[in-house]
Amino acid sequence: MERLTRLAAAHGVATSYAPAPGTRVQVPPDTVVAVLAALGVDPDAPEPRPRPLLPPTVVRRPGEPPPEVPAGTALRVTTEDGVTFEYGEAPLPLGFHTLRAATPDGRAAHATLIVPPDRLPGPPGRTFGFLVQLYSVLSARSWGMGDLVDLADLASWAGHTLGAGFLQLNPLHAAVPGAAGEPTDPSPYRPGTRRFADPVHLRVEDIPEYAYLDADARRRVDQLLTRAAALRAAVLDKRAPIDRDAVWALKLRALEIVRAVPLGPGRHAAYCAFLAQQGRALEDHATWCALAELYGPDWRAWPAGLHDPRSPETARARGDHLARIDFHSWLAWLTDTQLARAQRVARAAGMPIGLVHDLALGVHPHGSDAWAQQDVLATGMSTGAPPDAFNERGQDWGLPPWRPDALAERGYVPYRELVGGLLRHAGALRVDHVMGQFRLWWIPEGAAPADGTYVSYDARAMLAVLAVQAHRAGAVVVGEDLGTVEPGVREDLADRGIVGTSVLWFERDWTRRGHPPLPPGDWRAGCLATVTTHDLPPTAARLDGSHVRLRERLGLLAAPEDALRAALAESAEWLDEFARLGLLPPSADEEERIAAAYRFLARTPARMIGIWLPDAVGDRRPQNLPGTWREYPNWRLPVADGSGRPVSLEELVASPRVAALVTAVREEMAGV
Repeated sequence: MERLTRLAAAHGVATSYAPAPGTRVQVPPDTVVAVLAALGVDPDAPEPRPRPLLPPTVVRRPGEPPPEVPAGTALRVTTEDGVTFEYGEAPLPLGFHTLRAATPDGRAAHATLIVPPDRLPGPPGRTFGFLVQLYSVLSARSWGMGDLVDLADLASWAGHTLGAGFLQLNPLHAAVPGAAGEPTDPSPYRPGTRRFADPVHLRVEDIPEYAYLDADARRRVDQLLTRAAALRAAVLDKRAPIDRDAVWALKLRALEIVRAVPLGPGRHAAYCAFLAQQGRALEDHATWCALAELYGPDWRAWPAGLHDPRSPETARARGDHLARIDFHSWLAWLTDTQLARAQRVARAAGMPIGLVHDLALGVHPHGSDAWAQQDVLATGMSTGAPPDAFNERGQDWGLPPWRPDALAERGYVPYRELVGGLLRHAGALRVDHVMGQFRLWWIPEGAAPADGTYVSYDARAMLAVLAVQAHRAGAVVVGEDLGTVEPGVREDLADRGIVGTSVLWFERDWTRRGHPPLPPGDWRAGCLATVTTHDLPPTAARLDGSHVRLRERLGLLAAPEDALRAALAESAEWLDEFARLGLLPPSADEEERIAAAYRFLARTPARMIGIWLPDAVGDRRPQNLPGTWREYPNWRLPVADGSGRPVSLEELVASPRVAALVTAVREEMAGV
């Protein structure tokens, strides 16, 4: 056992962990062996070898001394631009370079050298914005769910009319389609790829080639538009959940018709440039899309020769289905262009940040990333969380984790490309579960979540990649650091200029008896502050306890009356705090209570204030109810008012209630 412990420690695999101060849990030995195997380590192999001359990846901030090497070793840097110099001879430029070492006795090695900025700049000034689930914001022109033109319109209105500084979005990553007879997984946090946005968000009529359809093609597309209008009416008028698959089925047929229109010379040149820029990553994704149409979305069930994206069989399949692969590449390009326009519109509307994209923690095991990146993902492993106060059995998220050793060997290129791609059309990036830059809970396939273990990552390298790419894009990085966080992590993130996340209900003074609400002046400045999130009840529901009644109706509570009393007591405590601070008038109604919660946020020093868009109209329904799947329409609800009546984008922008809430926040921020 001692030998296994030493081997595990050498590869960053925990053999025990502390779920709470004074408590230590031993990891099952079988778990340790399985995780080591997933890292390519034979537990019966000899003891770890001596330290190499250079590790595969080295991180150095400007001015830092070189890595430790034997005396007399020559270190030379070759920059991304091809300039070579002795280490220390010139300042290290920011970026991704190559470091070479040569010893007097003839040994040589090379490593990727990452040089991040000392610190990222924070948000420009102090600003507020909206937290938006794009699919939930339907306009009178969308096809049954919110799209990228709706996003641009929302950004233009929020910036020009309200003075908002940003729109934080749900992940727009492309999903894995459902197998035959099964719906697509609607969760934006289980995508097929994180590199490319989902074409389901396209507005077909906004594609330039749409204007050049001939009469027959226009007639066929018009028929699809009529059916799309029926989908939209079902959601907005009949209160049906959003049917993503039905929307995509119509859009796919329309897009196939539009694709028959040749691209003009300039558009063709732009498309070719996009293909060249995205390279193999796009080719792999488009190939997976074409093969998934033929064989189903789970690549592990495809003919054996197609399991490997580099196999001769896959190469032949690419040749056989070139037109369809081109079609899916074209979809990725169109989505990229409409997303780029949305960010341009946001900035033109005066937003200092604009779009805040969301980087999901991982990818669906059936998707294109899992197929194309088998060399850097841990086979037979899933990420999750150990048992805690919120889930006594632990959680299995079904996402294959990065292999930290493979990332280091590749110079973190997969992560560099991922982050750089997401920041192409963004003013900020939210990193879901940012603690995953430090460690992740790995669960062997077939094991219970409680039988997993922590695997450590080189946080210095992971954060350096984030910092370099954000610096180059001039973007802010927001880390979702809610829940259990290791000591020192928040301080490390803050030291690098990464903005944290603070949710009103969780911010309490843990040093005082009873843990009262944390006074606004004691909140951290370096955060995105909000009242609620996509995984929590809307504020109207939390204030009147209807979120508890919802869970009771779904059979998710063993003692609903106790839960309701506790929830109402918590709300009352916060309402008393708002009243004490003069933020809540006597006999306040629901709208005034919600406004008081956001006025409270505006009194904190938080640099970014996030308004949950459904809160602005009194929506009581959570967008996602953790612990449910078929019981509740997660990720499929439009923004609605307090009665559950869907509110269109046109109604949102004309709503006096929305305007009043924003006015309250702006006045409080200005000290009026």
